[in-house]
Amino acid sequence: MDEYSIKTSTEVAEAVRTGRPVVALESTIVSHGLPRPDNLKVAQEIEQTVRDAGAVPATIGMVGGQLIVGLNEPQLTHLATADGVAKLSVRDLAVAAASGADGATTVAATAAVAARAGIPVFATGGLGGVHRAAAESFDESADLTALASTPVTVVCAGVKSILDVGATLERLETLGVPVVGYGTRRFPGFYLSDSGYDLDWSVGSPEDVARIMRARAGHGVSDAGLIVANPLPADEQLDPQLHDRVLSEGLAGLAREQITGKSVTPYLLAHFHAATEGRSLAVNVRIILRNAALAAAVAVAYARP
Repeated sequence: MDEYSIKTSTEVAEAVRTGRPVVALESTIVSHGLPRPDNLKVAQEIEQTVRDAGAVPATIGMVGGQLIVGLNEPQLTHLATADGVAKLSVRDLAVAAASGADGATTVAATAAVAARAGIPVFATGGLGGVHRAAAESFDESADLTALASTPVTVVCAGVKSILDVGATLERLETLGVPVVGYGTRRFPGFYLSDSGYDLDWSVGSPEDVARIMRARAGHGVSDAGLIVANPLPADEQLDPQLHDRVLSEGLAGLAREQITGKSVTPYLLAHFHAATEGRSLAVNVRIILRNAALAAAVAVAYARP
């Protein structure tokens, strides 16, 4: 069984053992979410942002079938530059490990592995969710069901605006996953500061989030995660009119080319990048760096006695 045990870096393992703040980071953004060569540079910036805020970064991924918590520099470089890196959700982890694959972990897989490794805080860009026309396709991200049974705090910028935001919030409510806005009672829409949907709860500081985490642990009645929705400032978001036009064009392209399933999100993100002449990519990078900084502040607050 040791052949398939999760490998945790010495730095991360020691930090977890001694109660130092640690922030889990996904690798899908490195292998699939950003273009080369920017992806490696941004991945390094994300880790440095976590360190600058006083926490230890733990980027999670799979190299040669080995699931790793706390990728080192050569491993991170490999996942950023190699071809054929698989996109791994929770269901894919064992199959990929047994086949010796290289893999980048999604939100669902990263959260699950982080919880297994004893890391309570995770930073990402945007969550997956319910896809448009899901009533016909049943297309819903595994991120949602994973967070229903994974007690990890996820700092994100809401869900990608290419999804059905209202349906996603309804599913999160049904699954018992709490959502709090950071400094807002409006749910952010990834590229946009405001998706148009209200939230029941808001927090104003990392300490507020840490208190919720302690209350959840103290009650012991739910294994669900906690979503901290961290919107971009309005002056840093993608221009809303540009966003709406590009999204409409992208949805039309999906229908025209009959693209469905896993190919939908990569298609729309690539369309946004091309149609906005890279402005959506710049927004994406701002999102993940801001979320990494907030997640680190939450981890530091939670680690205080």
